[in-house]
Amino acid sequence: MENSLPKLEPITSEWMFKIITDFKLQEALFETYNSPINIHSLSSFVDNIKEYQDILGTYKFKSRIFFARKANKFQNLIQAAVENGIGVDTASLQEMQQCLDLNVDPAKLISTAAIKNNQLLKVAIKNQVLLVIDNQDELDQVAKISERLNIQAHIGIRISGFMYEGKKLMSRFGFDIDQVHDLMVSYFNKDNKHLFKVDGFHFHLDGYSTAQRGEALHQTLDLIEALQATFPLSFIDIGGGILMNYLKHQNEWNAFKHELKEAVLENRDALTYNNDGLGYINRNGVIEGNLATYPYYNENSKASFLKEILDVTNAESRTVYQRLETLSIELRLEPGRSLLNQVGITSARVAHRKIDARGNHLIGLEMNMSQLKSSSADFLLDPFATFKNPDSDATPVSVYFTGAYCLERDVLLKRKIKLSQLPEIGDTITFVNTAGYMMHFFETEAHLFEQAKNLSISESKERYLPEDFKGE
Repeated sequence: MENSLPKLEPITSEWMFKIITDFKLQEALFETYNSPINIHSLSSFVDNIKEYQDILGTYKFKSRIFFARKANKFQNLIQAAVENGIGVDTASLQEMQQCLDLNVDPAKLISTAAIKNNQLLKVAIKNQVLLVIDNQDELDQVAKISERLNIQAHIGIRISGFMYEGKKLMSRFGFDIDQVHDLMVSYFNKDNKHLFKVDGFHFHLDGYSTAQRGEALHQTLDLIEALQATFPLSFIDIGGGILMNYLKHQNEWNAFKHELKEAVLENRDALTYNNDGLGYINRNGVIEGNLATYPYYNENSKASFLKEILDVTNAESRTVYQRLETLSIELRLEPGRSLLNQVGITSARVAHRKIDARGNHLIGLEMNMSQLKSSSADFLLDPFATFKNPDSDATPVSVYFTGAYCLERDVLLKRKIKLSQLPEIGDTITFVNTAGYMMHFFETEAHLFEQAKNLSISESKERYLPEDFKGE
């Protein structure tokens, strides 16, 4: 007899349930747009923006929010962002050019692209888009282009290498903070000072430690104080990575982690395909390693997460927020995932059912792993099944969802999922809260598959419109 499977019930908005519970609507959408489809709620996106604005509005320092565009490529989010008072953080030439083509004010754009070629730098400088500079080569290229165009470049300097508990916080991005003071004094001298307007500093720390973020802010504020006589710096941008919560119940999250360890130790049936430990390893009967997924259940998210950062004190018992106020430094954020909380779902049709040599039910969906792919080990939310012929007397079944790529590893969720009945061809599976870094971040067109169609809910009528909809 199979052991029970722990549930991971996601927080799910009312607009999502309206689609999940309406098989005829889903069928109509698939007939029009094919499978899979991504559906967005722009009103939920606006709600998230307002929540951040309200949180930051409780402080006296200045603040600005930029939507991290790389988290989702649905074009309509750009206009929704700028219309609601925030900017857009672009991570490529294409993202920046798209914003400019949509007539977004360049003052509301920044470029944090990891690779900035000459074309990107030229477009940014011509349009006065702030460039977050990562290395010496970028600086030198900006100087040459700025001089050639006779246009002053607006830049921020990305820094890393902060000290925390006696050790460096290492990153492949940015200048070592220990070198930035000398860089600023020596590089931005009288000979080339006219080529640059250095507005502030930027950093992004990996992981979710509020203590590390607070300490990094203090060290950046120390640097600004040391430079303020020469450089009128105006902002610190702390990037994104603000925790959000996906799940309804902490006890389910804790139970899942416990049962996953038991499965890895072979004390129970597998919870995942090929008994993947998702970061946990069985070493001679002892669990080693850590869960290599996003922390899907979080009590400390958004407001409380930011408050913890801003309340960190320095050696003089001054908090981050007090120093930001005193120095008149603007705090900038670039949330992606948390600004997309409850904004999107991904739905796909069932193409086939089969049982493999181990007795696993495999449900093939009309999508591939790149269209629901996390940057961590798995996406740990229960999906929803919508049946054309629901059967209350059916026997529940545990399944894995597989995709359309010709790869053994194209298993959409590594976790085994329990359904109330075996789906039929044409039934639908919906994955909720996928807008942030799931539906688009790794999407490819291998096998010449078309990318999923991106839709949004019409605010005036209950209709579902593609991003290129021009009105009737």
